[in-house]
Amino acid sequence: MPSLFSPFKLGAIDCPNRIAMAPLTRGRATREHVPTDIMRTYYAQRAGAGLIISEGTGISRTGLGWPHAPGIWSGEQVEAWKPIVASVHEAGGRIVCQLWHMGRLVHPSFLGGAAPVSSSATTAPYKAHTYEGRQLYTEAHALTADEIAATVEDYARGAANAIAAGFDGVEIHGANGYLVDQFLRDGSNARGDDYGGPVENRIRFLGEVTRAVADTIGADRTGVRLSPNGDSQGVNDSDPFNLFPAAAALLGEIGIAFLELREPPRDGTFGKAEVDPVAPAIRAAFNGPLMLNSDYTLARAELALETGEADMISFGRPFISNPDLPQRLAGRIDLAPDNQSLWYTTEAQGYIDYPAHAS
Repeated sequence: MPSLFSPFKLGAIDCPNRIAMAPLTRGRATREHVPTDIMRTYYAQRAGAGLIISEGTGISRTGLGWPHAPGIWSGEQVEAWKPIVASVHEAGGRIVCQLWHMGRLVHPSFLGGAAPVSSSATTAPYKAHTYEGRQLYTEAHALTADEIAATVEDYARGAANAIAAGFDGVEIHGANGYLVDQFLRDGSNARGDDYGGPVENRIRFLGEVTRAVADTIGADRTGVRLSPNGDSQGVNDSDPFNLFPAAAALLGEIGIAFLELREPPRDGTFGKAEVDPVAPAIRAAFNGPLMLNSDYTLARAELALETGEADMISFGRPFISNPDLPQRLAGRIDLAPDNQSLWYTTEAQGYIDYPAHAS
């Protein structure tokens, strides 16, 4: 029977345990989106994870709109990632780079005043985090067919750059209301061409991006993250039980190394569910390794593996203040709390100063 602490293979990546570190934006790169030395310490501290999925990493200047988040589109960024990845490997870890395009969630202040891009001319709700404080989002420019093709190339280039930096693979960020998700869901995709309308059209962009990345670095080093249920930054779908299994089946045909789903467990463990989870339908449609994420406790994670709901579990926030999370889980050691006010600063405090448990 599989456990969180048994090894598992994700495509070409041999994971020593089934505990992944979920992507966590922490805002410690430079203003020009170049990784910094403090990030080397942070990731190396967490190398005990079976797999580290890096924080969202921009594939292009157009696609990145988060203060001090890192990128992977320039030579300078690639060189700055190299010692970070090397430190993880020296500590015995494995790490993939999450390829991120934020779409309509990029504020014009990051783009020299230009409009953000998306599947359609829509405006995200709420306010963006910018260097000048919180600001209202603006209407996006709907990508043309040529611009879509160029964006697909940006993903492939980002994947090639990640491998050049030493990463073991990549994860395509297709979740949380960002660009791929904006194409997938009918609440944000109002296109009338081959990328909009019926499900088979709305999953086309995801398929093109994934194939381009897989063709560049190998499907066995390519993962994808989706968020199949509920509103995410103003992006939603009227029929997720039709959309997401179709997307999963397409990814299975491409032969990706793993699929990660961000969907909190909804069953008797946490009381009556408001909505049915989509993950079981995706599990049935996808023929590769499945990783589940969001609000998993140790007990619920173990149950998910035992019942075959998932092959791995990714933990996010617990890794912030517990760099040795796998060891703590294995020893049933209480987890240390984190300080939310320090999540997105540029400082060492609240980033690399959480100690491992004294054994």
